[in-house]
Amino acid sequence: MNRLARFAGAWLHGDTTPDPALGPPPQGDEARVECMDAQELREPIIEALRQVHDPEIPVNIYDLGLIYDIGIADNGDTHIDMTLTAPACPVAGMMPVMVKDALTQVEGVGAVRVDLVWDPPWSQDRMSDEARLQLGLM
Repeated sequence: MNRLARFAGAWLHGDTTPDPALGPPPQGDEARVECMDAQELREPIIEALRQVHDPEIPVNIYDLGLIYDIGIADNGDTHIDMTLTAPACPVAGMMPVMVKDALTQVEGVGAVRVDLVWDPPWSQDRMSDEARLQLGLM
């Protein structure tokens, strides 16, 4: 169980009986939720982004170069600026939701906001070498 679930009261069985395996509910200073440093969150966030794939292209969105900016606040709230390969992309409505869902699974990440941006326009120059290799462009 992550620290936030314990803090939020997940140590209870639905009634008021504490789960002995989890110990007593946190009291006083023990009830603080530990925050990860923003830089500590960067790699797990990037790894989560690499699990999201454009349904039409067999490469993850991070290596495709669709992620323009990752902003991480001290409290773990995360803001992503991303684009799509084309403004008329048929998954335009799905992709920000897929990104948000992936990031909410990362321990330490708070609220997630994903904005679609179109400037600068995406080009193949933004792709990683690994993505180019996977797509046969190298």
